Amino acid sequence: MCGIFGYVGHESKAAEIVLEGLKLLEYRGYDSWGIAVKQGKKLVFEKHVGKIGDAKINLPQSSLGIGHTRWATHGGVTEKNSHPHLDCTKTIAVVHNGIVENFQELKTELIKKGHKFISETDTEAIPHLVEENLKREGFSSSVRDAFNLLKGLNAVVIANAVSKEIVAAKTGSPLVVGIGNKELFVASDFCAIVKHTNKVIFLEDKQMVILGEKLKLISLPGGVEIQPNIQTLDWKFAETEKGKYKHFLLKEIHEQPKVIENIALNYTTEINHLAKLIDQAFGTFMLGCGTASYSALAGTYLFSRIAKKHVNFSIGSEFNYLEDYLTERSLVIAISQSGETIDVVDPVVQAKKKGSKIVAIVNMLGSTLYRQADFKILLGAGQEKAVIATKSFIAMISVLILAAYSLAKRQIAGKSLLLKAAKNVQEILQEEFEKSLQKVAGELRNKEHIYIIGRGLSYASAMEATLKIKETACLHAEGFAGGELKHGVIALIEKGTPCIVFAPNDETYDDIVSNAQEIKARGGFIIGIGPKNNNVFDRFLPTSDVGDATIIPQVVISQLLAYYLALKRGIKDPDKPRNLAKSVTVK
Repeated sequence: MCGIFGYVGHESKAAEIVLEGLKLLEYRGYDSWGIAVKQGKKLVFEKHVGKIGDAKINLPQSSLGIGHTRWATHGGVTEKNSHPHLDCTKTIAVVHNGIVENFQELKTELIKKGHKFISETDTEAIPHLVEENLKREGFSSSVRDAFNLLKGLNAVVIANAVSKEIVAAKTGSPLVVGIGNKELFVASDFCAIVKHTNKVIFLEDKQMVILGEKLKLISLPGGVEIQPNIQTLDWKFAETEKGKYKHFLLKEIHEQPKVIENIALNYTTEINHLAKLIDQAFGTFMLGCGTASYSALAGTYLFSRIAKKHVNFSIGSEFNYLEDYLTERSLVIAISQSGETIDVVDPVVQAKKKGSKIVAIVNMLGSTLYRQADFKILLGAGQEKAVIATKSFIAMISVLILAAYSLAKRQIAGKSLLLKAAKNVQEILQEEFEKSLQKVAGELRNKEHIYIIGRGLSYASAMEATLKIKETACLHAEGFAGGELKHGVIALIEKGTPCIVFAPNDETYDDIVSNAQEIKARGGFIIGIGPKNNNVFDRFLPTSDVGDATIIPQVVISQLLAYYLALKRGIKDPDKPRNLAKSVTVK
C-alpha cells in the first residue's frame, strides 16, 4: 500500500533521486511522505503530511537515501507517523510496507531496554530492533535477525549511515532492486527504477539484499548467500504527462479505445492459449478484488453465454475459504491491475500448493502474480497514474470477451465486436456526449444515495459503476441484480431517489425495464443507459448495440459520470480519492 524508494551510489543527489522516484510511486500511498539521507555518520530527514505533488526537498547532498509515501495503517496521518522512522542514535532509518502483527510485544520489550518511541506506528519497532542487535553484531545480520522476528507480510528498506549501506527484505509485499552503473536502487515498483536502469532483481519472499559497494543476496531466515536472478526488462521509461487533460483519470478514460483495439488486433496467440487451458481444465476459477472482481464476475456470464462453459467466480479475499476442492486439474485465473494485491496473491500461493495451474491476467510486468503464474497475459493498458482503475478494467473485459469467443471457435466475431465497441467508446468520448453526462452529474450532485441495477452481464456493469461512483465521487451507491432490488432495498426508494438502469438490447431488456417501472412507481428518478430509449427513463444516455461487448460502453459512461460527479461535488483531485491506494498489499 506504500511507495518505497532507495538509492546508494556515486551521485550526490540522493535526495532528489529519491523524491523523483516517490513521485512516480505516489499512487501507492499519498497521505504523507518522507525522505532520509546520510549526512556524515548520521541520517537527516524531512517529512510532510499530504501529497507529494510538485514538492521540493531541502536536504543536504548525499550518496545514500531512502523515502516513502504512506497509506496509513497504524497511527493517524501525522508527520510523526510518517516514514522514515529512525532509531535512538539517528544512524538507522526504516521505510516499511505491510503490518508488523507482533509490534506491541516487540515495542514493550524495547521500551524496557531504554528505547524511546515517537510515533504510533508498528514500523518504529524495526529500527530499534536493529539498533539493539548492532550492539553485538554487524549491520546486515542485525537486519536479518530483526526481520526474522517480525510477524506478518512485510517489506522493509533500512539505511545505515555508518556502514553506508541499504538492506532490504520481504515476505509478501513487493520489492525490486535496480542495478545501474556504480549505483543501486530499490523500490516497491519497477516503474520508479526503469528511468535509471533496466537491469533488475525481483526479490522473492524470504530474501534479503545488501546494497553498498557491492550487491549481495541472501535467503532468510538463515542468511545463506544465493545467486541473484538479474533480469533485463524490455520496457522503456516514458514519463506520463496529463497533456491537454485536467486529470490523469480523464486522460486514461480517453485512452481506452486504443487499449481495446490493441487487444482485438494483437492478442491472438495469448488468447488461444488461455482458451485451450480453460477447455482442458477440470474446474476453472476466476478471482479478483474490487474492479478486477467485477471483470471476473462478467467473465462467468461471458463464458456461459458465448462458449457454453461453466467458470466459477470468487472475490479474492474469500477464495482462501473455498480452496478445499482444488486439485491438480483445476485452473485458477487471477485478475489484477497491479499483480500485487495480497488478497489475490495469497490464495494463488495456496492454490499452487495444491498443484493447480495458475493464469495471471495483470497489467504489471514482473509483479508477484506475474511471476507466480504458469501462464500470464499482460493487459498492455499502460501505466494508470489515477488510483481509480479505468483502462485496466476495460482491458480485462476485452481479454475475457475474446477468450470466450476463442473457446467457442469464433474469435473473428469476437475481434469484430471489440472493434465496434472501441468505435462506440470514441463516440462517447466526444464533447457533446460528455456535456450530457455533465448535466446528469449536476442533477445528482446533492443526492445522498444512488442505486444501480442490471441483469445478466449488465449486473457486472452495475457493480463496477457502483464502485466508480463510490471511489471517485465519494457518494454512497449500491448496485444490484435487477430482480433483487424488490427483495428489500426498494423500501428505501422515495420521491427523487436516483436509479441508474443498464438496459442493453439483449434477453434482459424487458425484465430490467419492468424493474425500472417498479422503482418509478415509488417516485424514483430513472437514468437509462442502453441502445434504445424508453418512456420510463427520465434521462437517457445512449450506447450502441455491440452485443456481448456492450458492457464496455456501459462502463465507460459510468466512469465519465463518476468523474464529472466528483467535480460537481467539489472534489479537487479525483486522481487520488481519500483513503484509497492503487496497490493493496495489506489484508
